[in-house]
Amino acid sequence: MQTLTTNIQAIPINHYILLCSIVFSIGVIGVLIRRNAIIIFMSVELMLNSVNLLLAAFSVYRGDATGQVFVFFIMALAAAEVAVGLAIIVMIYRNTSSVDINVLNRLKW
Repeated sequence: MQTLTTNIQAIPINHYILLCSIVFSIGVIGVLIRRNAIIIFMSVELMLNSVNLLLAAFSVYRGDATGQVFVFFIMALAAAEVAVGLAIIVMIYRNTSSVDINVLNRLKW
């Protein structure tokens, strides 16, 4: 266990912050620019994963397992989100034959 902690702490925390900021920014850009529901869904998952990585890195650097517990709960939430989100995307595709979010106006009464 000591070897793993030493190897992770060999990389400065600033590198983790920079990496997670870049990955989170890519996710935000994907949500704002793309019109495909599946791509937007994947971008949200990318943002969650960047936050998970940062929480795990801070947890190791501080020597506290609280961040890893939060990562566990976020992963459980993401799994539930995947189940519900994919069901919604399938129903949208069945009703409109497209996963483009601009087509969702046809679902209004």
